[in-house]
Amino acid sequence: MVLERFAQAGGQWLVSVAVDLDHLPRLQALAKSRDNVYFSVGVHPNHEVDAEPTVDQLCELADHPKCVAIGETGLDFFRHRVSPEEQEARFRTHIQAAKALNKPVIVHNRDADKDVLRVMADEGISDCGGIMHCFSSDWPTAQAALDMNMSISFTGNVTFKRNEELRGVAAKVPEDMLLIETDSPYLTPEPFRGKRNEPSYVRNVAECIAKVRNVPPEYLASATSQNASRRFGLIRHGLIRGSGGLGCF
Repeated sequence: MVLERFAQAGGQWLVSVAVDLDHLPRLQALAKSRDNVYFSVGVHPNHEVDAEPTVDQLCELADHPKCVAIGETGLDFFRHRVSPEEQEARFRTHIQAAKALNKPVIVHNRDADKDVLRVMADEGISDCGGIMHCFSSDWPTAQAALDMNMSISFTGNVTFKRNEELRGVAAKVPEDMLLIETDSPYLTPEPFRGKRNEPSYVRNVAECIAKVRNVPPEYLASATSQNASRRFGLIRHGLIRGSGGLGCF
């Protein structure tokens, strides 16, 4: 029913983002069963593992026609289930795999702006580009990421009443580098805050950002969907012919 509600809300396609490798077969099976579902390969910075993924392992797992990205990866200094040093090494491994495959990197950043930007610059992430997932930082951080060929993606927290500054960032991002997302089951947008998040609610994110950018919601939905299809290589690789509706991850 989740995917059916997404379609009813105008959704056309989506990317299911990996946070570990244990559940990857489920993501692959879902993508195989649905023409409009794609997936990524990666290990979340705070996911504990017995053995760290290698560049070769990530490349092998991501060598699949419906795998469109590496991640999510990055740094999360809000929680420390995995040490900062281990998180950074893992982040570098994911960027190296993404560059080897020429797939975008989905970057998780929580309380780690300076270190995330440092690692991305060190590893030359601009060669493959990627997405600043669930962007919650300030405009200078967004500018630095944009300079490294990173799209800026917003989710439900941009709709929260206290996040006026974040809406200001969303208003400034160049149109061709703007994305919207769900981050299910977290960060449910207004007016559904408190419920489990799901892809159909991405429309509320689009409506909020459209308002601060002074454009129609339908225009914003179409533009961000086209941006996502281009960033994930869906048109380039012939996986979809166009993206005039609503796409998210």
